[in-house]
Amino acid sequence: MGTRASALAPLAWGPVLLVVAAVAAPLLITLGGHGHDPDELYFIAAGAQLEWGYADQPPFVPLVAWLMDTWFPGSVYALRLPSLLAVLAGVIVAALLAREMGGHRRAQAMTAAVFGLAFLWYGGALQTDSFSILLWTVVSWLVVRWVRLRRDGASGTAADLPLLWAGVATAVALQMKFLIPVLWVALGIGVLIAGPRDLLRRPLLWAGAAFALFTTAPGLLWQAANGWPQLAMSEAVAAEQEILSGGRLLFLPHLLLVTGLVAGTVFFCFGLWKLLSSPDLRDYRFLGWTVLGVIALILIAGGRYTYVLGILPVTFAAAAVQLQLRPPARWWRWVPTWPVIALSAVLTFTQLPLAATTLFAAGQRDDLAMQDTAGEEYVWPAFADSVARALRELPPPERAATPVVTRYYWEAGALRVLGPRRDLPNPVYSPSRGFGYLGSPSDDTQLTLLVGWAPETARELFAEVIPLGEVGPAAGTELGRASLLLVAGPREPWSRMWPGLRTMAVLSS
Repeated sequence: MGTRASALAPLAWGPVLLVVAAVAAPLLITLGGHGHDPDELYFIAAGAQLEWGYADQPPFVPLVAWLMDTWFPGSVYALRLPSLLAVLAGVIVAALLAREMGGHRRAQAMTAAVFGLAFLWYGGALQTDSFSILLWTVVSWLVVRWVRLRRDGASGTAADLPLLWAGVATAVALQMKFLIPVLWVALGIGVLIAGPRDLLRRPLLWAGAAFALFTTAPGLLWQAANGWPQLAMSEAVAAEQEILSGGRLLFLPHLLLVTGLVAGTVFFCFGLWKLLSSPDLRDYRFLGWTVLGVIALILIAGGRYTYVLGILPVTFAAAAVQLQLRPPARWWRWVPTWPVIALSAVLTFTQLPLAATTLFAAGQRDDLAMQDTAGEEYVWPAFADSVARALRELPPPERAATPVVTRYYWEAGALRVLGPRRDLPNPVYSPSRGFGYLGSPSDDTQLTLLVGWAPETARELFAEVIPLGEVGPAAGTELGRASLLLVAGPREPWSRMWPGLRTMAVLSS
C-alpha cells in the first residue's frame, strides 16, 4: 500500500520559516562579500541587449541581471538578491513537497533544512541554476499533488489543475534553460514503468505542455535563425566536463559531494532507495525512476552534474517521510537528526565567502575582487582600468573609433559593464560563447584593440599587429595575463571573418 492519510497535514510554518531564516542569515551577511563573477558581468551585458534568446541560454537571467543593475547600479548585493529569494522559495516548496507525500511537521522541517543545505551556495550569486532548481521542485510538487489528489478520490478538472500549473512552471523554466524537458522525459518513462499511466492521458497535462511550447517558440525561432548555437554549447559543456571534473567517470562522485555534506548525501541516497523499494511510497515509485532517468540522460549527454540537482528534492522529501513512518535502524539512527544537520550546516557555511559587508557598505560595489573556482582573484575593475589606460594613449580621433575585441566572454562582460564607469565608452565585442552573437566590429573599422589574443593568431587575421603589453585581471594564472594588441588591416571584412571566430569553447585539453 502507498501512504494513506485521512487529511493533508498542516504546513509546519513555524519550523519551515526558522529554516528559511537560518538559510537567509549567512547569505545576507556574505552576499556582497565579493565582486562580480564573470557570468554575472556577462548576464548584465547580454540583458542590456535584450533578445528573444541568446546563443547559450534563454533570456530570463540576463533580463533580471540588467534590471537589477539598472535599478541598483554596481551593487552586487542587489544583483544577487533574486537568486537568494529563489533559494528561500525553494525551501518552502520543498516542505510543501514533503507535505504532499504525507509528511508531518518533522518531515517537512527536515526536508526544508536539507534543501537549504544542499542549495545554499546557489543563493550567493546570480546564476541560472538558482531558478532552475526552484522550478524543477515546483513541477515535482505539483505532480505529486496531482497524485495525492487522485489517490484521495478527487476527480474532474479541479483535480487535474496541478498538471496545468506544472506546464506553466515548465514554461517559466524554459526561459532560463532548455533543460526541463529532460525532467519530463524521465518522468514519462517513470510513469510508464511504475504508473500512474493515467497521468499521460490527462488533457490538462497536454494543455500545459502546449502553453510551455507556445511561450518558448520565440526562443526556438531565434535559435533556428542563428543555426542552433545551443547545440554547440552542449558539445562545449561536455568537452569542458572532461577537463574540469573528470567527465562521466567522476559524474556520480561529484553529484554526491554537491548534494549537501553529510545530511544531504544521506537523504539523497536513502530517499532514492526508498522511492524504488518501500511499500509506503509505492504511489511515488515513478519518482525514483524519474531520478534515475534524469541522471542517466544527463550522464549520456555529457552534461554538468549540477544539471541533476533540480530532481533531488523528491529524494529529500521521500527520505523524511519514510523516516517519519519507520525509524531507521539503530546503527545509523544518529544520522537523520538535528545535531547532524547542524554539523552539516557548519560545514556548508564554511564554503561561503568570508568577507562580509552590510547592505550599505561601500565594499559591496564592483570594486571588490572575485574568487573563481580555482581560488584565484580576478580584479575586474582593475582590468577595465588597464584597458582604458591603453586606449587613452591613442590619439583622440583614433581612440574614439577603436573598438575592443576580447578573446573570452568574461573579459568582454567586464569591459562592457565596468568600462563606461571608467571612461571606456568604446564598443566591446567578443566571439566567445553568447557574446559572439551580440554584434561585431563594422567593416569600415580601421583600428581594433585585441585583448587576450595570441600574437600569432592576430597576425593570421591582420596585416599589422602592434603589441601594447599585458593587463590583469590576475597575475600567475593561466588566463590571468591578457595581451593587448593594436591591430589594423583585417585580411577579411569583419562581417565575413566573425562567424569563423565564434566559439562556444572556453577551455581546451
